[in-house]
Amino acid sequence: MMKEKNNDRLTLEQFKDKNYGKRGTVKREQLEKGYPNFKVGALIHEARLEKGLTQEELAGKIGTTKSYISKIENNIKEVRLSTLQKIVEIGLGGQLQLSIKL
Repeated sequence: MMKEKNNDRLTLEQFKDKNYGKRGTVKREQLEKGYPNFKVGALIHEARLEKGLTQEELAGKIGTTKSYISKIENNIKEVRLSTLQKIVEIGLGGQLQLSIKL
């Protein structure tokens, strides 16, 4: 679970509780069903904020638009793996790690 860094920031669980209701509610369960995609957008958003970048700045680093970054962060558009790698490594200076659990 993510730690709260300052008073105006919510953890992912707090964000979901506030915007989608507690676990067990219809809206929250619909979110949880689509959670893998939502999680990617939320992780990019959180990492971008930690790096102190605007959507426009991140977009500029990887040669795309602010609109595209916004759509990924808000789960409107799914991101290709190659694009995700570019966002993480070039845009955010990080390292993408994936795992498969069986």
